[in-house]
Amino acid sequence: MQIQGKKAVVVGGASGMARASAEQLREKGADVAILDLPGTAGPEVAKALGGSFHPVDVTDELAVEQALSDAVERLGGLHIAVNTAGGGIAKRTLTKEGPHPLDEFRRVVELNLIASFNLNRLQAFHMSKNEPEDGERGVIIDTSSIAAFEGQIGQVAYTAAKAGIAGMVFTMARDLGSLGIRTLAIAPSLFSTAITKGVSDEFAAALTRDAAFPKRMGRPEEYGRLVIAIVETPMLNGSTIRLDAGQRFAPK
Repeated sequence: MQIQGKKAVVVGGASGMARASAEQLREKGADVAILDLPGTAGPEVAKALGGSFHPVDVTDELAVEQALSDAVERLGGLHIAVNTAGGGIAKRTLTKEGPHPLDEFRRVVELNLIASFNLNRLQAFHMSKNEPEDGERGVIIDTSSIAAFEGQIGQVAYTAAKAGIAGMVFTMARDLGSLGIRTLAIAPSLFSTAITKGVSDEFAAALTRDAAFPKRMGRPEEYGRLVIAIVETPMLNGSTIRLDAGQRFAPK
């Protein structure tokens, strides 16, 4: 898909990997809308990109539907969706205090997996209304994690949620193939974002020691470059692409 003139929604776009993706999409000529939590830098980022900001909590089903509809109406359509909202907790299946609290497991799955699917189903609906370009109507990119494949001790909820994202994009690609809508996921390793901002150089080196090369945390712009490559390469579909410098998480 040619990016020039296309309409893009970036969820989580106020910072980090999503912000870098939004900036690079705009540089390529896309019109961009940002969805993120209230109180973030979303309004400033959207203004800098000449786009719009739509505050929303991705776990609020009805609010997501409204915010996405508002964004698409403002844009005049939807061709590209990038979804990065998520997060996790550190808790083992069985702790000294007892079994992993089920409500905490549900909350992580809700934030990562269910929220992603809710966004995807709504994004696909809006994309289905597009006139096809070389048979293609849209591209949906979700964010998994290498924890989906080698979850560390204490990541059981996060691993389950991110593995769910990695699993569902292939089936969604089959579901939506007849409409010319592609679905993929990116599975990053550790990246330099607001979450890892306080990590010291020494600790970062320890966290990335198992990488092949480069032995460092990823940079948000590297995620953004992969987003651009996915959008521009129609043969990429149904896959989860690792963005991890050849790293495999150790048990802890």
